[in-house]
Amino acid sequence: MAKLKASEIIDAIKEMNVLEVKELVDLMEEELGVNPSAVAVAAAPAAGAQEEESTTKTVVLKDAGAAKIQVIKALREITGLGLVEAKGIADNGGNVKENVSNDEANEIKAKLEEAGATVELV
Repeated sequence: MAKLKASEIIDAIKEMNVLEVKELVDLMEEELGVNPSAVAVAAAPAAGAQEEESTTKTVVLKDAGAAKIQVIKALREITGLGLVEAKGIADNGGNVKENVSNDEANEIKAKLEEAGATVELV
């Protein structure tokens, strides 16, 4: 018997109606002792993890560190915020910039870390 490729199996499943797919699932459980729904549930977090790896990030300041003045200056340069707003983020932490490209997020992170801050990309 010739071995089928995964793509051939998927193509065949795509052509099935719901009842035929249910019968296939039942047969898989009987013949192989495999519950395909358990596999689908286990695979879902992996698929979600790939989706999370999006093209945009949010830059979050966790801690300004010892050189708070340098961090405030960097925040003002990066965001265009006023002194009071930048100081508020430096004191309390928070989002620096939201929905920026991965490249821009990494540049912002590098600037803030160079100033002495602890930064996270979400």
